[in-house]
Amino acid sequence: MSTQFVIDDHGKKLAVILPIREYNKMLDDLEELEDIKLYDAAKKGKQEFIDAEQAFKEIEEARSKNEDI
Repeated sequence: MSTQFVIDDHGKKLAVILPIREYNKMLDDLEELEDIKLYDAAKKGKQEFIDAEQAFKEIEEARSKNEDI
């Protein structure tokens, strides 16, 4: 990674400058990590499976009542 630092008069690092390509890659990697964390958390929770037809029915019922799901 090609980085540059912004420093103060005492040599303390204040900020970092990196190429946009590397910045965008970091953002993509962070997003993927967040997805993995959410997946892992979901797997730890209680899972209840229903068939798609039942799920669509419940969604439509909630929509007709203007409820959030």
